[in-house]
Amino acid sequence: MANYDVKDMNLADGGRLKIEWAEREMPVLRLIKERFAKEQPLKGMRISACLHVTTETANLMKTLQAGGADVVLTASNPLSTQDEVASSLVTHDEIPVYAIKGENNVTYYKHINAALDHKPHFTMDDGADLVNVLHKDRRELLPGVVAGTEETTTGVIRLHAMAADKALNFPIVAINDALTKHFFDNRYGTGQSTIDGIVRATNILLAGKTFVVAGYGWCGRGLAMRARGMGSNVIVCEVDPLKALEAVMDGYRVMKMEDAASIGDIFVTLTGDINILDTHHFEVMKDAAIVANSGHFNVEINIPNLEKMAKSKRLVRPYVDEYVTKDNRRIYILGEGRLINLAAAEGHPASVMDMSFANQALSLEYLMKNAAKLEKRVYSVPDEIDKNIAALKLAAMGITIDTLTAEQVKYLGSWEEGT
Repeated sequence: MANYDVKDMNLADGGRLKIEWAEREMPVLRLIKERFAKEQPLKGMRISACLHVTTETANLMKTLQAGGADVVLTASNPLSTQDEVASSLVTHDEIPVYAIKGENNVTYYKHINAALDHKPHFTMDDGADLVNVLHKDRRELLPGVVAGTEETTTGVIRLHAMAADKALNFPIVAINDALTKHFFDNRYGTGQSTIDGIVRATNILLAGKTFVVAGYGWCGRGLAMRARGMGSNVIVCEVDPLKALEAVMDGYRVMKMEDAASIGDIFVTLTGDINILDTHHFEVMKDAAIVANSGHFNVEINIPNLEKMAKSKRLVRPYVDEYVTKDNRRIYILGEGRLINLAAAEGHPASVMDMSFANQALSLEYLMKNAAKLEKRVYSVPDEIDKNIAALKLAAMGITIDTLTAEQVKYLGSWEEGT
């Protein structure tokens, strides 16, 4: 394969404008890029990144390149690539990219292997597909890999399973564990961008609809909050009693999915698990029910079983497949069951990805200095990095906060004083 594979190089100039637009909303990453350009902390390091190919990711790649890294980028989802961005990175920044929106699974994995041909010292992943292929099919490259990072919940779950099986061959920092990532990216980013994807795909009015959210993690919390803000009647489905109780206390109706299935107008899965919506749910859904996924992989909706149930299927709008059941009910699947916020929209706003990707850049710098001392397991982002990013974000927003006085610091560190 050539040193890139993108849809259309003629899209590059438009991609550059979009990348520049996103950079305006990424002041923390911009500050890191300026420092990296001076200090070159990643000089000589080869990085293979498997991430959503978006304007925000482009700015992360340019930051790593400014820091001296030799970077290659491939897509972490077949529908998440912004083709104009991929073309711009190749044309204007000489960063090899292997990503085409809508690529099939064969091409998707061919692209991952092309990124691994880079013989990386470091991996960057979103969903752990690159690390998975590396450990299963490209083991000859493992001795050269120093460490890696993982962006999202689903990937972190897979990596913990690998570490528990003692199958993980190098340390990985879980970016998703950073408070400045999952508090903001997952809650505010996923909440807004999922709504954006659904509305772009369908142009429906959310007010008055019964909106079913499967999973009340940080992504589910954000989506439920935004759906209620748009006037929807929100139902939450959960398996964790603590999260279910929290959803009740937050004012949502909580019930089993088998009960919600017959009353919901819109269903969105955000669990990271398989077959959250299955045959027995499809059998009782209303006519014209809309089903979408905002979890990383397209396994949360059992689309193969829905296809078996359906007597016909057609594409009625971009990213909207209509399945007609044998009793003539229509069920609409958005974005092929893949991440709807990236399939039908543009993913998270740049201002939240600013913090997520600042965590990526600084965690790579941390790994450069400390990987030799780390075990072959999953690590959280160090607290000092997390707090530094929060402080930089506040400063970029023009917000100042209080600091403790010497007296207050002494009081908090003492035990003698009481009432």
